Amino acid sequence: MTDKSKRKHQHADGKEKQPGGKKHAQALLPPENAGALRLGKDCDYERELRRLQVELVKLQEWIRHENMRVVVLFEGRDAAGKGGAIKRITESLNPRVCRVVALGTPTEREKTQWYFQRYVPHLPAAGEMVLFDRSWYNRAGVERVMGFCTEQQYQEFMQSCPEFERMLIRSGIVLIKYWFSVSDAEQERRFQDRMDKPTKRWKLSPMDLQSRKHWADYSRAKDEMFAITDTKQSPWHVVNAENKKAARLNVIRHLLSMIPYRDLTPEPLTLPKLEKSKYVRPPMSEQNFVPEVYR
Repeated sequence: MTDKSKRKHQHADGKEKQPGGKKHAQALLPPENAGALRLGKDCDYERELRRLQVELVKLQEWIRHENMRVVVLFEGRDAAGKGGAIKRITESLNPRVCRVVALGTPTEREKTQWYFQRYVPHLPAAGEMVLFDRSWYNRAGVERVMGFCTEQQYQEFMQSCPEFERMLIRSGIVLIKYWFSVSDAEQERRFQDRMDKPTKRWKLSPMDLQSRKHWADYSRAKDEMFAITDTKQSPWHVVNAENKKAARLNVIRHLLSMIPYRDLTPEPLTLPKLEKSKYVRPPMSEQNFVPEVYR
């Protein structure tokens, strides 16, 4: 490997990084060394998104055909764009094949369980892909920073997590982990946008606002988490999320490159001719219709 290529696959902390699935990238995806495409100049966001979503449908069919089990974790700063990326991935997919798991605060009973226990029931069966909108890494992030777990619980998690993920991988699960990175200035802009728009205000919680006071603490917690859980078998993939639209395209493209798949799109179907019977239906006046306020 040349010095230039070595630098390309290094972490910010200098550790060498494996290319991670590049050899499986589909031929229609632009090569990584082609240079960044500027949205609005070199490519149109909506057109590129539609093209990638067609590829996601092909990937979905391949996962179902091959009885694969895929788990994708989405972690990162508050307002970093995890939910938006998940929405663009799933909106064209079959919810019976690809589903989203976004667990709330653990119940009192769940707090007494083995920490990973509440996540295990949501793992995929054959032919399924599960996207975790935040995951077991809550313990290394918000629980660590905000004091929701003890030091012993945190240390136990850090010791157990790499082995837990190795168990998943040994069982045949494809595990992919994304960390969405955003600057403090951009996070503040997005928080303010949510505060100003009633349709987005529900996304803000008191815990989100508290995170502003603990920016450095979250940074330290993330770095400590990466030091232990960014393993060769289960690496983290960092997404530059300063530009939300670019981040969505980048993460979809990367996800497609991580799993080798073939196009199993079925041949177009012919719509059969409608055969009307002599059945006489009841009067429409006997049905309760929704008022047509808009036409």
